[in-house]
Amino acid sequence: MIQLRNFTPRLYQQTILDSCIRKSCLVVLPTGLGKTGIALMLGIHRLNNFPDSKIILVSPTKPLNQQHVETFREHSSLSEEEVALFTGAIRASKRVELLKKARVIIGTPQTIEIDIINRRIDLSQISCFIFDECHRAVKDYSYTFLAKQYRKQAHHPLILGITASPGSDPSSIQDVCKNLFIEEIEVRTSDDPDVAPYNYPLEIDWRQIPLSEELQQAQQHLETCFRSKLTQLSQWGLVAKLQNTVSKTQLLELQGRIHGHLSRGERDVRYWQGISLTAEALKAHHALEMLETQGVGASLRYIKGVYEESRKSKVKAIQNLVRDISFKSSYVILQKLHEEGIEHPKVKEVCSAVKEATLSGAKRILVFNQFRDSAAFLVGELNKIEGVRCKLFVGQLKKGGVGMSQKEQIQTLQDFRDGHYNVLVGTSVSEEGIDMPSVDLVIFYEPVASAIRTIQRRGRSGRHQEGKVIVLMTKGTRDEAHHWIAHRKEKRMYSLLKDLKKKITLERQEPISSFVERKDISFIADVREKSSALLKHLVDQGINVRLEQISVGDYLLSERCAVEIKTKPDFVASIIDRRLFEQVKALRSNYEVPLLIVQGEEDIYSLRKVHPNALQGALSSILLDFKVPILYTKNHLETAGILIALAKREHEKGNKEAKVGADHKPLSLPEQQEFIVQALPGIGPQLAKNLLQHFGSVEKIMNASVEELCKVEKIGDKKALEVRRVLKESYSP
Repeated sequence: MIQLRNFTPRLYQQTILDSCIRKSCLVVLPTGLGKTGIALMLGIHRLNNFPDSKIILVSPTKPLNQQHVETFREHSSLSEEEVALFTGAIRASKRVELLKKARVIIGTPQTIEIDIINRRIDLSQISCFIFDECHRAVKDYSYTFLAKQYRKQAHHPLILGITASPGSDPSSIQDVCKNLFIEEIEVRTSDDPDVAPYNYPLEIDWRQIPLSEELQQAQQHLETCFRSKLTQLSQWGLVAKLQNTVSKTQLLELQGRIHGHLSRGERDVRYWQGISLTAEALKAHHALEMLETQGVGASLRYIKGVYEESRKSKVKAIQNLVRDISFKSSYVILQKLHEEGIEHPKVKEVCSAVKEATLSGAKRILVFNQFRDSAAFLVGELNKIEGVRCKLFVGQLKKGGVGMSQKEQIQTLQDFRDGHYNVLVGTSVSEEGIDMPSVDLVIFYEPVASAIRTIQRRGRSGRHQEGKVIVLMTKGTRDEAHHWIAHRKEKRMYSLLKDLKKKITLERQEPISSFVERKDISFIADVREKSSALLKHLVDQGINVRLEQISVGDYLLSERCAVEIKTKPDFVASIIDRRLFEQVKALRSNYEVPLLIVQGEEDIYSLRKVHPNALQGALSSILLDFKVPILYTKNHLETAGILIALAKREHEKGNKEAKVGADHKPLSLPEQQEFIVQALPGIGPQLAKNLLQHFGSVEKIMNASVEELCKVEKIGDKKALEVRRVLKESYSP
């Protein structure tokens, strides 16, 4: 029997566990109150009750998964090799070896997803699947796919979803419950009687910061610029009436609606004008947000970027914006303020709060700022304070040189725990799940409109002792709006959860059909398809799909049949940058039966500024020159149906199963000759045929002079000279 070790369950954890043992359960518990402890106890319970089984725990990031590994190893009698970490950094062959002895598999959802698709993990033997930060189980996130596959294949399925905040609107919460097949909800707040004894007082200090007069001047010009774009949109009839506040979300929704009209082929000049105006409004809105919530440096960097882009781009929205007098005026004012060293009053307030807390004996302080550049600036300012040792904590994606590897993240967190740093300035990566014990003070540099993010941020303090949260709000700006939006969402979340808890016992999840693998149909998908809705649907249908690296095509249905799949926007983009012709050429050269599938319901003639003749010419070339058929599908469901039908037919006809690296169809002599000639600069399939028909052999083409080459139709002096240069110049690697 596996035993708990160095862990004493709290009363509310035990009562919640009782529900989790009986039914698939959603557990909503404030940050720092032991959600992982419940997962640990449930995992041990299932392993003891099903001794031949394994359990899986997934969480979004590598540092968070590493913490879970340490928790299971430290607080259970499981050996080190029985608790395995599965991430993309660990080779697939190594994961297969780890799986032989592992009883607890902890990993990122994307890695677990790949191993399930490739049949490395047998879900039928998984007795419990735990989803950490389960509010992510919406739309196409990997959690949704994993839960569905688990419910289909497991002999004894039980799901646990844990989060501090599952969402704030009914549809989001219901989607999480539906996608994770939840049968019971357990909710606790800090005020509940069974939680209160373990909860430490948390002081929340809302501080309204007035915007300085200097910044107000720049603010007024940006506001004028922004409102002028909205006025024009209203005049074009695209906005019903001007509102006091128009959010970024509303502008993006408007942009989406306009694109929808254009994709349906509606040729109204208002829509073309509206696309440009909406883009201008979004940029002005972002510049205004940077100024109001972040400061001079952040807004100036963004506006400078717009001007730099205008020198390289001919996009109408960019050009119109940089010519806008109000936008220009704000740029001039911000440059002057930056030169004078004037910043947002929030910066001074943060420094003052950190200094005061440090002098009062605070050992660890966490500052949240949602923009990396602003966060990096704050680190520099805070490190000027005596006694402050401040470090930046951000995600992996590099932006302007600001970014951290996950190894650096883990080390930084450890240094913070050990006291090497006493202040951490973090972006959203530090909001979710990361264990930061005994943080004395949390500072929000800005409120966020998300209830989930607000709860996650606030929960970093008051976990093991009394804590304090300071929220900075710029008076009279969108900061205040964000604060009240998050406040209303949080209140609504708990109300919705209580209502849903009553309903969910009456509305049980529909039983899911058992998993049936269609062993008669199998093919290979390129690894780049691993997150696609198409691949996941094929797996749902029981198709045996292997993920491998393919050099040509996206799917190999048999030894002779390969398929390239493009969405309509990518199809048009690949014509513009000429990728498509290389891909189609490779398909034809390597496979006897090549196929191009173009997926989507958009109108290709309205996606990009490409002349219809160019699109029609490209389609004609694919069909006539390369002899590659084109099929059109509306969505991934139709595409999947075609792939399944084609693969089934290939197998019924006795064509060999696809193998990566296998010899493909041998080229005929004319095809080999055309292939060689097409390697010359500027020579496509049709020109290659013209040259061979004119000269009669590859050798004569290679020896032809510029004058002789020019006698072939569609070959001029420039192209002929380039061909001769390539053939004649000495090789110098």
